[in-house]
Amino acid sequence: MEYELTVIIPVYNEEENLLRVKEEMERFIKSAKKKSKVLFVNDGSKDNSLNIIKKICQNNTDFSYISFDKNYGLSPAIKAGFDHVQTPWVGYIDADLQTSPMDFNLLLPYADDYQLITGVRANRKDSITKNLSSKIANGIRRTFTHDGMDDTGCPLKILQTKYAKRIPMFKGLHRFLPAMILLQNGKIIQTPIEHFERVAGKSKFHFWNRLIGPFSDCFAYLWMKKKYINYKVEEKKI
Repeated sequence: MEYELTVIIPVYNEEENLLRVKEEMERFIKSAKKKSKVLFVNDGSKDNSLNIIKKICQNNTDFSYISFDKNYGLSPAIKAGFDHVQTPWVGYIDADLQTSPMDFNLLLPYADDYQLITGVRANRKDSITKNLSSKIANGIRRTFTHDGMDDTGCPLKILQTKYAKRIPMFKGLHRFLPAMILLQNGKIIQTPIEHFERVAGKSKFHFWNRLIGPFSDCFAYLWMKKKYINYKVEEKKI
């Protein structure tokens, strides 16, 4: 049976989490409603993450990796994943495991009818400052994009790969994935998932880069929306 879903896991200095990631992803793969595999994207980690990833992927066909020459950021890591995926569906989860891979099974039933399915983090286990900044940022994005999504930053998503590959990614655009699917006339839906406290490693985001960056990115999105090329071929003979 061929793989149907590839789960992208961007990694930047997550050595303390990776063995737990392996265990949780193996647990999901055994129960997955579509045959699934994992693609680590090492984003220029400066700790021992790459060596751990190599050991995880050794002699395990369900796990593979690509590794950057330096740190580029989350959006480039996701784009690299999209570029290398060959399965019909592509998923995305953070290496901090504040969301559970098992919840992909809550998203997968929608995969045949929607081009993007995203989780909504229920009962978030983050600090008051982090929750507030995310709530403000989501409100700003909804105002600009009208995507109707309550938690676009949720790091648990599934996309149809052919739509994911057509997204013109730029830094910060990982927050606009639902809106970019809408630009392609795709359908999107959200569903509640569990959220957990970070138990190891350090967050790569803080109050200001959750607000200032996303706010300026909204203007980039508006420009792209105005200039975006979208067409549908009715007939062809090639």
